[in-house]
Amino acid sequence: MNYTIIYYNEVVESDILTLPKTLQARFFSLTDRMEIYGSNLGEPHTKAFGNGLFELRLKGAEGIARVFDCTLVSHRIVMLHSFVKKTQKTSIKERRIAETRMNEVKNADTR
Repeated sequence: MNYTIIYYNEVVESDILTLPKTLQARFFSLTDRMEIYGSNLGEPHTKAFGNGLFELRLKGAEGIARVFDCTLVSHRIVMLHSFVKKTQKTSIKERRIAETRMNEVKNADTR
């Protein structure tokens, strides 16, 4: 069964589309796979954070970026938040943004 990729909002989509070219290419390559297999592609491509939150791991010539996502009913994958990574570990602040947005979309989806 195929999955559909959607974005939390236009800002998230714009942020992803303005990533450096090699990171964009990696994003589109991995999301093509996600449309077939879902959010959990396994490491090194994705990392599960629990409660349905996943981190899409992008690495390219220009650096490293992360995109948080979750899956909703009806096979919809929502891209929640993206950022260019500057440290070894993903910051709590970035993860909390994604968790807050995930809770918002999941609560809206159950109404």
